[in-house]
Amino acid sequence: MTASREERGAAPGQLTERDIAALLFVADMYAVQLDQLAVVLSTSQTRAGAIALDWRRSGYAESARIGPGRPWVWLTRAGLGACGLPYTATSPALSRLAHLRAVVSVRLALEAVPGYAAAGAFWRGERRLRARTGGRAGLREHIPDAEVHWPDGSSADFAGECWAIEAELTRKTVARTATIMREILARTGDYGCPAAEIRLPGAAARHARVVYLCSPAAAYPGAASRASRTETTARRCASRDNAGEVAV
Repeated sequence: MTASREERGAAPGQLTERDIAALLFVADMYAVQLDQLAVVLSTSQTRAGAIALDWRRSGYAESARIGPGRPWVWLTRAGLGACGLPYTATSPALSRLAHLRAVVSVRLALEAVPGYAAAGAFWRGERRLRARTGGRAGLREHIPDAEVHWPDGSSADFAGECWAIEAELTRKTVARTATIMREILARTGDYGCPAAEIRLPGAAARHARVVYLCSPAAAYPGAASRASRTETTARRCASRDNAGEVAV
């Protein structure tokens, strides 16, 4: 059974609130695989496929089976324009599919934690962070996979904090990982800020913590215990309400 436009309360070419929220999610994540889109839409994969087909027919999205598993969905120029986003319309690169899926999994897991929604926390992904730099991010400047913002005044233990999110599927050297962590934790300015504010002496650090999640393949020899402690910490941070672990 598919979800028709009539069932969703929309005429052909008209976007519902659920459409807009899902399109914004897909745009911020570059692309989303169909089974994950079903989770975003809180529906079955069959219905999600029908909704994605409506987006294609309306010119808002494209979809294709470009890697293992379910088809991928991404926004066209018209879809990005409908969302008011300045991103460049492009299909996801084959080499990035596994990483994109992992980051989407992290976001979905975090957003499923009751305390996340209750605190009004929100996700600001790599694509949005890069857009803020206006393409001026230096070749050596590391941009995290996302930030999670916990608004001031919420009841969460993390109220007012900004977290950097890192999902790692491939092994990096100890030195490279340490460099990335130091750079993230030493940053004081927002992305896109003047160069002088990136690391301003005496200013508060931008990120209260780095939530680092890695696959077994990314754990390097000699640091297994450290990687385990880091991943355990990340899981605890994401599941303060005992709602489960973040799975990459």
